[in-house]
Amino acid sequence: MNKHHHFMIVSLPAQGHINPTLQLAKNLARAGARVTFATTTGGLRRMRNRPTVDGLFFESFTYEGNDDNTSKTTVDDYMARFKQAGPGNLARLLDTCSSQGHPVTFLVYTIMLPWAADVARASHVPSAFLVIQCAAAFAIYHHFFNANNGVHKDGVTDINDPSFSLKLPGVPLLSHREIPSFLIPSDHLNSLMTGILRDHMEVLEKDPNSLVLINTFEALEEKQLKIFPNMNIIPIGPLVPSAFSDGNDATDTSFGCDLFGKSKDYLAWLDSKAERSVVYVSFGSIAGISREQKEEILEALMQSSRPFLWVIRSWESEGEEAKAMKDKGVEERGLVVPWCTQTEVLFHKSIGCFVTHCGWNSTLESLVASMPIVACPQFSDQLTNAKLVEEVWGTGLRAQANEKKVVEREEIKRCLEIVMGGGERGEEIRKNANKWASLAVEAMKEGGSSNCNLKKFLEDI
Repeated sequence: MNKHHHFMIVSLPAQGHINPTLQLAKNLARAGARVTFATTTGGLRRMRNRPTVDGLFFESFTYEGNDDNTSKTTVDDYMARFKQAGPGNLARLLDTCSSQGHPVTFLVYTIMLPWAADVARASHVPSAFLVIQCAAAFAIYHHFFNANNGVHKDGVTDINDPSFSLKLPGVPLLSHREIPSFLIPSDHLNSLMTGILRDHMEVLEKDPNSLVLINTFEALEEKQLKIFPNMNIIPIGPLVPSAFSDGNDATDTSFGCDLFGKSKDYLAWLDSKAERSVVYVSFGSIAGISREQKEEILEALMQSSRPFLWVIRSWESEGEEAKAMKDKGVEERGLVVPWCTQTEVLFHKSIGCFVTHCGWNSTLESLVASMPIVACPQFSDQLTNAKLVEEVWGTGLRAQANEKKVVEREEIKRCLEIVMGGGERGEEIRKNANKWASLAVEAMKEGGSSNCNLKKFLEDI
């Protein structure tokens, strides 16, 4: 690779965007490139424990003076302001790099930021779109928004029809409840996301040399990766901390709070539990879950008689919620924390099952860790990921929600008993989890498909 290459990787400040983009930045820096990871000013400020890798640098740009106070704005307003001010600020950052003697030679941008490719083109810098969801989800977006025969080409779609279905190669028929939720016209994010996804497709279609990097690997989505005949699609995943595949990343030992406000090392708590005995529950860094859903999960966990580690982002160990859990005797069996190092937890010998929202990062991390899943998808591509987990890869079960979109305790218990029990279905799920873990690690090793794809990408540019 040309050692003078300088990559800039642009990401939204959301944790689900930062995790895979930062891992790609580390991979490129270790390959010998200079890499600048760029996110918003507020997002960079919140990245307190930045990795120290030779060749990796961090910069920020603001979307409108100060982007810290985002909680008081809607998603639509935030993205509209970002689109208005972001291009100029990103262009100025590129100019700054050039004036400092380190001109950017390649820009990588992620979903929600299609305008970044236009900024790169105006600066005569080649770019690539990094898809941080699965190839199947990207194929669905392409089906809806490509300029040739996309479902949304004329602004009309029949997706509200309950009989709507979509067939992708290698995937059982997808119903309207198994595609990303924001494609449904009644979804509150529909207007925002249809515009953004249409912009993404237009950017890729007008570039004769468009490049798409995808956080997946060939063995996992071989048929879905072949859907795009006119695009250069490069699978380079799984983009998870490489400590779990090649030992390059140092792992953190992090502390959480237990139910009653005492500082407690959750890893030490896990060390005290039997192998494959603990249920790990986490629903990601963005979407919260309703009080009713929390109650159903809690009752299912208590009735299952298994130890559990539960991450609740808004956890207050002295609050009313904690008191209610204490009254139910949770302290005898479970540990609730506001945060944990997820990959480290998933690889812990005591974890036997992952109850998850099925975000793509969590799904990939569970695959690499050989961890069976109970999927409780909430929105977005999580619905598609859950379909793949249960019906394509066979590494878990999707827990079915009721008409209020709440997964009831009996359904959660049913899934836990199958996944963690000794029956034939549970054994098959664990066997599949082991198979995909081996293939995921193989893809990232020296000579593996994703490792070779990343090297070829670097050589070609």
